[in-house]
Formats: sequence, structure tokens, C-alpha cells
Amino acid sequence: MDADLVVEGGGVKVIGLVGALLVAEKKGFTWKRVAGTSAGSIVTTLLAAGFRADELYKLLLEFDMSQLIHKSPIQRIPYIGSALKVWLSKGLHSASPLEAWIDSLLARKGVRTFADLNHEMEINIIASDITTGNLMVLPRDLPRYGYDPANFSVAKAVRMSCSIPFFFEPTKILNRETTKECYVVDGAVLSNFPVWIFDDLPERPTFGLRLFSKEKHHFHEIHGPISMFTSMFLTMMDAHDNLYIHKKDQLRTITVPSLEVKLTDFSISREKKEQLFRSGVKAAEVFFDNWTIEKYIQTRYQPVAKDKVI
Repeated sequence: MDADLVVEGGGVKVIGLVGALLVAEKKGFTWKRVAGTSAGSIVTTLLAAGFRADELYKLLLEFDMSQLIHKSPIQRIPYIGSALKVWLSKGLHSASPLEAWIDSLLARKGVRTFADLNHEMEINIIASDITTGNLMVLPRDLPRYGYDPANFSVAKAVRMSCSIPFFFEPTKILNRETTKECYVVDGAVLSNFPVWIFDDLPERPTFGLRLFSKEKHHFHEIHGPISMFTSMFLTMMDAHDNLYIHKKDQLRTITVPSLEVKLTDFSISREKKEQLFRSGVKAAEVFFDNWTIEKYIQTRYQPVAKDKVI
């Protein structure tokens, strides 16, 4: 069955969502339109490039996430190094290793620019332009900045979506229409779970994959300005999408327990990755045991009775 897919951001935890994706693929769903924010954009972009869920699982399981984090010499200065790095570069780490990794994966499928992607699968990468305050949907919005999507690097677009504020340096892009330089950061700043993106043209079922914590309350340890800014982002990340969830959205959202893994735990072990993956598989199996197209249509297209606060 043809369907559309939305994948939430989740940092290193995204392998849990790949577990849910694998179950959906085994159920026979074929993706026609995909959208992803942050790490979710990695998953959806690689799908559009031709990877399948089982391939993504192996890639993420074998890859050492710590390779994406490189400390600069300035960060080795005692006490003030990290704060100084953020002050000078607007982020702790360069996102160049992340972009290079994505570029190398896409190269396996012969993909460099958006022109090389599977045109039978529409791709939507969510990013946040904090210079103009606008949400960006790539490649759709690239012409507004004066760029032809056919010549724009897919890996760069993913980097833009994954640039966690203060953790990664923002991606700078020149708006050729206004000649202004724009700073682009993680799409989660404005919408971490853009399940709404295909609602204007509901031609087929839409499924959303997202993570959730079983902890009732989240406590972020704050030791200084860096941890404070990080906590602000983590709080903001889900606020827009979590405040209200329509009851009718529950039948299209597979929620995967995050096992309390931190978003930026780039030293995550292989064992924990496997646990997250199995968590996603189990969540999706339970979801599809209760899902039918008839129930989906009845629930999705009836008037919304009341929003559910979660």
C-alpha cells in the first residue's frame, strides 16, 4: 500500500525509529512522500536515495557516532574553552563531519544533489532559518534563496536540518535574492514532528514515527551557560508539537520508547542501539495489530472532538 512518512528528530536515538520503519516496510507499505526533521531527515533522505530499513539499521549499528564529534584546540582550554568556542563559532562542534558522513552514504547510491534522488518519492527536509524566523522545507524552499535544487547538495541540506543549536555550529547560507547571509539550525526549533506537512493533500495514509520518554518529568542538569542553552533547546524541541496532539493523529503515529537515551549521547554503545531498535520494532508491531485502513479513514476524517494535552 502506498503511504506517506514523517520521521521525528531524535539525535542518536533515531535507530529506534528505524526499527518501527522496518516493521512498516514488512507490512508492505511503499513511501511516496517522506519528511524528516534533524536525525529524522537522515532516515528519510537515505530512503529517498534508495536505502531500505534493514540497510539503515546495519549502517547505524556499525557506525561509531563519536566520529561526528571533533573537539577543537580552543575547547581544551580549562574552564572557559567550551564557552569560548560557542562565543566565537556559535556552536561547540563543526557539523562538517556529519555532512561528510551523509555525503559518503549518498555516494553509494550515486546521489549528490536533489536531481539525483528518486523522483517517485517526494522528499521534505525540515530546517529553521533563525535569521528570518522561518521554517524551511527543502528542497521546496531553495528557490526563495536563489538556489536551484537540482544543483544543491543533499548532504548540506541534511546538515542544515541537524544543526542542533549551540551543540553544532549553525549552517550559513547566502540568500542570493536578498544578498543577506542566513543562519540555519535544527528543524526541531520550529517543528520536530511535522506530521501536518501532508494534510493539505491527503491522498493516502500518513504515518509518523516519534520517540517518547516514559519518565513523567524531565530534569536537565544545568552547570553553566552551555548546559543552560542545551536545556533550552531540549525544552523547545517538543513544545510546538507536544502541546496538543489531536486524537485523530494517534492512529497515524507510532511512538517508540526512547529508553532514556540522551539526544547527544554520541558515545552510545552497540548494545543500547540494539535495544532501541528492538524497542521500535515492538512498538510498531503493537501499532499495526490495531491498525486498519477503514479505521484510519473513519478516525482521520471525522470532526476533531477535542485536543488531548500530553
